Amino acid sequence: MSIASASPDLGISKYELLEEIGHGGMATVYRARDRRLGRDVALKVIHRHLRDNPDVRARFASEALTVARVKHPNIVEVYDVSDDTEPERYLVVELVRGMTLRQLLAEAGPLPPEVAASIGYEVATALAHAHRHGVIHRDIKPENVLLSTDGVPTGGPSASPRVKLTDFGIAKLLDAQGVTHTGQVLGSPAHMAPEQIEGGDVDARSDVFGAGVLLYEMLTGSLPFEGKNPAQVLRRVLEGGCIPPDRIRPEIGSVYGQIVTRALEREPSGRYASATELAEALMNELESLGVTDPRAEIVQFLDERSEYLAAYSARIVQRLSQRAQARRDQGDVIGSSVDYNRALAYRPDDTILLAEVAGLRRRRRVRKQIEIGLKILGGALLLSGLAFAGRKFLGQSAGAPTQAQPAQKAPPEKKDSPKSEPPARTVAQPKEPLPLPNEPAAEPVPETPRVTTKKPLPLAKPERVVEEGTRAVRTPIAGPQNARVRIDGELSSWFQVHQLSYGPHVFEFIPPNAECCEQPPPVTVEIVPGEGPQLVRGTIQFRDAILRFDGPLGARATCGAAGSIVAGSSRAIRMSRPEEHLVCTIFPAPGSGSETRQIDVDLRPGRTFTIVER
Repeated sequence: MSIASASPDLGISKYELLEEIGHGGMATVYRARDRRLGRDVALKVIHRHLRDNPDVRARFASEALTVARVKHPNIVEVYDVSDDTEPERYLVVELVRGMTLRQLLAEAGPLPPEVAASIGYEVATALAHAHRHGVIHRDIKPENVLLSTDGVPTGGPSASPRVKLTDFGIAKLLDAQGVTHTGQVLGSPAHMAPEQIEGGDVDARSDVFGAGVLLYEMLTGSLPFEGKNPAQVLRRVLEGGCIPPDRIRPEIGSVYGQIVTRALEREPSGRYASATELAEALMNELESLGVTDPRAEIVQFLDERSEYLAAYSARIVQRLSQRAQARRDQGDVIGSSVDYNRALAYRPDDTILLAEVAGLRRRRRVRKQIEIGLKILGGALLLSGLAFAGRKFLGQSAGAPTQAQPAQKAPPEKKDSPKSEPPARTVAQPKEPLPLPNEPAAEPVPETPRVTTKKPLPLAKPERVVEEGTRAVRTPIAGPQNARVRIDGELSSWFQVHQLSYGPHVFEFIPPNAECCEQPPPVTVEIVPGEGPQLVRGTIQFRDAILRFDGPLGARATCGAAGSIVAGSSRAIRMSRPEEHLVCTIFPAPGSGSETRQIDVDLRPGRTFTIVER
């Protein structure tokens, strides 16, 4: 439907507005026709309350031109920008027909790991190119990743890119109005890096964090940092730490899990130093599993999703098994185990895979026993050598003759003296010196008694001088909500900023109740001089939830990330949040006549949930 007549006040004469195709917190997006070039474009009109800000108006054109210079196949191209004489502030960009990554995730759920890694690779290469031109995205989220279906060829290295990253620089552009100083946060809280939330320096590693959140969501179907409201989400991002994605979905495998976990490190120094490094890590694992063209993998999944998913499990298990065998033959037992364990996540009842894993475990035990034996043998040889060296040293100290000591020569015989044998002497009995001419013989010197002196007492260790002064201290807690902190015996809220004197202080992190969580032991932390608040982080672990299945023998239930459980048994579920929602599929006992059904399960730390099947 044409909307040009419905919006005559926009006053954008160069473009004919055809329809509204999107609406967000920063702009309204229209499909429009370029009257001069005769092509369809996407026209993004900045909302008026932002447009009227003088700082935004002053910086809009320069920031837009900077972004326009960033040209890459995986980046939506900027065609035009409004000038100062026009009443609206708008961008004209490439029109991408298709869907957003958010729409794909809502429709398909978690993606196959190799598809998610391929999309992550395309996004990371686009970010790396932008970073080389000094442009930081700042707002990487599924809504800003477009998946094109606009008549591109299928498969092969020549396939047109399906992944397009959009809205570069918009967050920075709007940050010109200084909204961060008014307490608002630009961007999407769940996808923002901690330093971006805290108003610190934002660089390429901030986009690496955003790409890590994107990968996590594609792999698991959930966010690494969640909450009931934006404030809770921001708190969880600042606290850092999340469940590794491969623990939520074992099919992901620990290699992808480690890549994502590193990208999500709270401190920028712990992440990949650049988007290029992130892309290389993803590509190394993809190539090792036979995916040499990520773009073709994405095209095949988008165009032939049913066929792709039908063949995916068998294909990835075969590749994992082949790599596991190669690693085993090379002596890489750990790497082989990692591959076999991921393959087992797809085929938990495969007897061949189970036998291979059991063999690797035996091999690891044998190797460990050999290593322990070699260490014991090496220690015994070392002790034997030390004992021999000690005996040798003590013998030399006591004057015992050795082959290295030459025998003393006998004095020459005098010609006029009668021939007689000199008295026998040994090295241990040196000759006494003869008295010199005209010198009386020395009187025998009485033996001086040995005087034993006491060792001086060690000097007292000087007391450490503690510099006087105080410093602000923050105590973020990873774990349950409503946790508290006790500092030097005084209980207070975790979010309170404490002013503490320099020196050691005792911190206790207190859970809201004993049922949900375990209280960690107190820790002593040294408060030292420095700029800004010192962070003393606490971690409170949730207790396991218990999932029990009461039902006839032979029935079983499959509960997503919690795995499968058979009737008559229970399982401890590791909890990382106050509540975990699962959908369990119950498979009745064979021959019972009952139908397969699904139930909702809400797990809470420290509590037992019982599935009942009659």
